[in-house]
Amino acid sequence: MHYNSTYLGTVQDVQGATVSVALDKDTISGLVFIDGHGYRIGQIGSFIRIPIGFVDLFGIVSQVGAGAVPETLAHTEPYGYRWLKVQLIGEGQRSGPFQRGVSQYPTINDEAHLVTEQDLTKIYGKPDEPGHVRIGGVASAESIPALVDVNRLVTRHCAVLGTTGAGKSTTVANLLASFSDQDRYPSARIIVLDIHGEYHTALKDRATIFRINADTSRDEEPLFVPYWALSFDELLRVTPFGGVSDTDRVALVDQLKRLKLASLQAKSRSGVTPDTMTVDTPIPFSIHRFWYELYRDVLSHHTAQGVNQTRDTEAIACDAEGEKLIGDIMTVQPPEYLPITAGGSNRVYLSASSLNIRRQLVAVESRLKDTRYDFLFRPGPWCPEPSHQDLNAQPTKDLDALLESWLGGNKPITILDLSGVPELILMDLIGVLLRLLFDALFWGRHLPEGGRRRPLLIVLEEAHSYLGVGNIGPAATAARRVVREGRKYGLGAMIVSQRPSEIDSTILSQCGTIFAMRLANDTDRSHVAGVVSDNLEGLLSMLPALRTGEAIVIGEAVHLPLRAIVDAPAKNRRPDSDDPLIYDPDAARGWSPQRQSKNYNLLLEKWRSENPKSTQDSGVKPCEEPQ
Repeated sequence: MHYNSTYLGTVQDVQGATVSVALDKDTISGLVFIDGHGYRIGQIGSFIRIPIGFVDLFGIVSQVGAGAVPETLAHTEPYGYRWLKVQLIGEGQRSGPFQRGVSQYPTINDEAHLVTEQDLTKIYGKPDEPGHVRIGGVASAESIPALVDVNRLVTRHCAVLGTTGAGKSTTVANLLASFSDQDRYPSARIIVLDIHGEYHTALKDRATIFRINADTSRDEEPLFVPYWALSFDELLRVTPFGGVSDTDRVALVDQLKRLKLASLQAKSRSGVTPDTMTVDTPIPFSIHRFWYELYRDVLSHHTAQGVNQTRDTEAIACDAEGEKLIGDIMTVQPPEYLPITAGGSNRVYLSASSLNIRRQLVAVESRLKDTRYDFLFRPGPWCPEPSHQDLNAQPTKDLDALLESWLGGNKPITILDLSGVPELILMDLIGVLLRLLFDALFWGRHLPEGGRRRPLLIVLEEAHSYLGVGNIGPAATAARRVVREGRKYGLGAMIVSQRPSEIDSTILSQCGTIFAMRLANDTDRSHVAGVVSDNLEGLLSMLPALRTGEAIVIGEAVHLPLRAIVDAPAKNRRPDSDDPLIYDPDAARGWSPQRQSKNYNLLLEKWRSENPKSTQDSGVKPCEEPQ
């Protein structure tokens, strides 16, 4: 140990975990070399070692210079610039491992020493340390790998926070690539809720991508979310049935339970009986039949007056050949009725139904006809297709096949690309997906497929969109449940956001590890500092000056808070979230040439197909101008 060469000064003030160190008058300012390695004295974020017997205490420099002078000495040393304020973080035996927390505190005149690379290696561990993966290098000594504990990240939640352009998406892609390494973690299980479709390129070799309007030439799978897997309240939100009265709600519940019961009687489902079934039990039924029968009850015309009208008395119109125009269930064609008449023996009456949902039924009809919602209301093999002859048609697949495709595929990462989901139901759908995943792993927690034996990491991109303070929407409710309770059942959350100040502090405080990247906004920085357990305001004050791809990692997944340079992936493995400056540092040169007329047919084709990277585009590559 280099006690003489590493000696900095002595401890002169102790306030809990905050220690003030007075630099020795002989301590060299600036750069010092030890064993051929250069070290900067008094750098914010650098480490200090305080030997106490056979134990070394370790702390982080949070303040340097006159501001670090203890308050009791400020009047006697107004220009006391040779002071360091240090936050104690952990300790380690001379020949033993490092551990967080301190069992004893320093006292006056205890020596303070510079931390060498040898010490840092003991603190941060080695690349082959079990349960740890490399994300980059320590900023103050890039030869030392920056390692994170996968166990703590997955089970104790984490957050990646940084302003636009700070390298946030690249860091997330790097972390996911490390977690899904086939040699170390061949059974990793990660789901990414990708709102903007950014991660296809970065993770294409280790991820299964599910997307609306899937491009099979790019190995994408169609994304289906069966409507019958939704709870009753979720179904009301994604259909325009919301806002019904309590009386009408009871009637809708009864109608839905009747359809589910008929489906269950037509085909038994393991785990449920007619006696245990509820309106929320995921039993296949036809939303189209649900709408059709309600339409007939509420909007039909009858030839017999009274409340006991039956389907036999419906005043159905006929075509030229005399065929009754009874409509069609699956194509969402309602019956056509004879017009209401004022008198006579063939008088036609309005329906006597007491349900006040005429407006909602018309809106549901429009929603079911809208092809943008086919992934939900016509979910491929999970869609029952009843006809007037077969009212209890069953889907060809059950929810086990859907869960297996998301959670048990042959690739460790599943990307649910939500970029094609209509904005109107995006937050509702995120809530549905999180609730389905939570319920599946909650009820299966004792099974090998459950989360306790094989944890699941859920990546929540653009989390500030639905985790704001006071947000009580379905996405926020489901995400809070995952963050609060998921740890007990093997569900971990990775919250990704560019505006941490807009995220409920209760949510962030549940994240055991924070990856804080460049944050220029003071409110954002204060919000992050407020949820960090260690007293590291001085370290977090560096956030505005961090380089792109640089992060301060704080929390349970690292032995000590560290400033890391995250490894940059190859250009062909970066998320599709780069701005024009990434592709060309002189992006404005596209304004320089004389303007030429362009054919916008291809642009319109991309817009209509909602696929910017279709291979059917005359070979034009992303960010490459067609000739």
